[in-house]
Amino acid sequence: MPRFFCPTVLSIGAALELPVGAARHVQVLRLQPGDRITLFNGGWSATAAGGEFDATITRMGRSDVAVLVGDHHPVEREVARQVHLAVGMPANDRMDWLVEKATELGVASIQPLMTERSVLRLTGERAEKKVAHWQSIAVAACEQCGGNQVPRIHPVHNLPGWLEALNGDAARTRWLLSLHATALPLHQRMVQAGPTALSLLSGPEGGLSPIEEAAALDRGFAAIGLGPRVLRAETAALAALAMLSGGG
Repeated sequence: MPRFFCPTVLSIGAALELPVGAARHVQVLRLQPGDRITLFNGGWSATAAGGEFDATITRMGRSDVAVLVGDHHPVEREVARQVHLAVGMPANDRMDWLVEKATELGVASIQPLMTERSVLRLTGERAEKKVAHWQSIAVAACEQCGGNQVPRIHPVHNLPGWLEALNGDAARTRWLLSLHATALPLHQRMVQAGPTALSLLSGPEGGLSPIEEAAALDRGFAAIGLGPRVLRAETAALAALAMLSGGG
C-alpha cells in the first residue's frame, strides 16, 4: 500500500483530513474513495504513536482528502545504532541526493554545516527554504523505504558555532571522518564502541581544513577512516552510514 507521513495524532477509528503534502500525493497517485493506504507519524512529537496505521480513503475533494484510520501495527524498521550526521554541505544537487540516501540508510538526523571549504553558502530565507526542501526529501524517502522515523534536518549552521554548542552535550559518541594517517579504520572503531548513538562529522568537497579537524578533535571527536581511496564528500558520508547501519 502507498505510505504517507502524517504528522498528527493517529488513533484507531479516527476520521481526519490528510495534511496538505500527503493529500497532494494522494491526488497525484489518483487514488479513490475505498482505496487503502498506510500512515505513520513516529518520531516528531510526544503524541506520536510510532509504528504505522492502515487507513481507508473516504472522500476526495479538489484539494483535500479524508480518511478513516484503521488498525495500528507496531512495526519499526529503524537501524539499531542512531547516527546523527553533521555534514559540510556539498554543492549543487548532491546535498539533495545525500539527504535522500542517508534517510534510506536510517540516519537519525542531519545537520547541514558551512565550513572553510564549503562551496554552498546559505543564510537567512534562502537557508530556511533549502532546509524545508531537504526535509521534504527526507519525508519522501521515508515513505518509499518503509521507515517510520523521519530524520530531522536541522537549520544550517557554521562549523565553529556548532562545535561550540556541543560543549554541554556529552551524551553521544563523536566520530570524525578523516584522511589523516592516524585515523582508526571505521570497522575497528565500531567494534570498540558497540551499538551506541553517535554524532558523525563529515567534511565538504576538499574535506575539513587542518584547523577545523583540530577543533573537532578538541571537542572530543575521534578520527576514523574509510580506507586508502579518496571519496567524494557525499560518498564518504554515505559509505560510513552504510557500514554503521549494517552491523557492529
